[in-house]
Amino acid sequence: MTTRLPWRPAASADPVPVLAAAQRVSDDLMDGLAGPRARHAAHGLRRLFDVPGLGLTDLSGSLIWSGRPAADDVVIAALDEVLHSETPVSEPGLLALPLHVHDELAGVLLVADGKNALARQAAELVVHALERGRLEASAEQAAEAELRALRAEISPHFVYNALTVISSLVRSDPDRARDLMLDFAEYTRYSLARHGEYTMVAEEFRAIETYLALQRAVLGERLRVQVRVAPEVLAVAVPYLVLEPLVENAIRHGIEPRAEAGFIQVQGMAEGNDCVISVEDDGVGMDPARAAAILAGRGDDGGVGLANVDRRLRSVYGPWYGLTVETEAGAGTRVVVRVPRFQPGVLP
Repeated sequence: MTTRLPWRPAASADPVPVLAAAQRVSDDLMDGLAGPRARHAAHGLRRLFDVPGLGLTDLSGSLIWSGRPAADDVVIAALDEVLHSETPVSEPGLLALPLHVHDELAGVLLVADGKNALARQAAELVVHALERGRLEASAEQAAEAELRALRAEISPHFVYNALTVISSLVRSDPDRARDLMLDFAEYTRYSLARHGEYTMVAEEFRAIETYLALQRAVLGERLRVQVRVAPEVLAVAVPYLVLEPLVENAIRHGIEPRAEAGFIQVQGMAEGNDCVISVEDDGVGMDPARAAAILAGRGDDGGVGLANVDRRLRSVYGPWYGLTVETEAGAGTRVVVRVPRFQPGVLP
């Protein structure tokens, strides 16, 4: 027995093209009722529900009509009543239904010479599409907010120390002071400037090396570093600003608290179809339970960057990717980033 969708006549037995048409309408409404594809969505809805005329309007009153329009006075009267009462209105030859998105009126759907049940099905499809669009927009805004949070985490203490070291070298070693000032300018440019959503591993490693050069100037003999990256992963696309926070955490929470010299090792390599990058320090380490809490976003302020980076990676690549933390109190910490070398839609 074949089940047909309620808004299609029995002659259309195959649900696949109907579902595809509904998906296209939903995609066209992702930017809202005033978006650039709203008119295309209205045409698609009219064809999908097989009605002679169909209109869409947002709260601004800008009406998009597809097919045979209803009389102007009937449309105006119906719109005015729906926008004031937020309830369905039936006029001669016209049905007008409010579109509530997350319990707020977002617009009105007008259906000419349509059955009530059919019009409600069309309204539900529009509402679901608008809700999906708002959710995805909210997710994008949350990702941008997390990136702004990472930028805001640049340590004022580090900035002050770096500038103090540079100023102390201006007379005694002006060439080194100049080089460090250029490193500092590059570091702030990359960390604070507005970038695209993705960059390349090569750019992230360049930012790491700039940051480490400044930290070596600040910490002197207390910091030893080693950076190795395989050429085959340099062009891998990754979300912007995912590696530098890991190195900064290793220094701030692994090396700086100890009195003796510390060692930071950063490596990038290919493992099959994956790119694996590790940041390892021989610092103070921590209890594994505390590390798990930090990665889950329940830790202290020092772990905000780790949780932020992990969420961004998993949202882009899926739950199989992201960060893993290997640590023990007094035994240092190793943070591993695993991402696919090739991911559709992830381009620098």
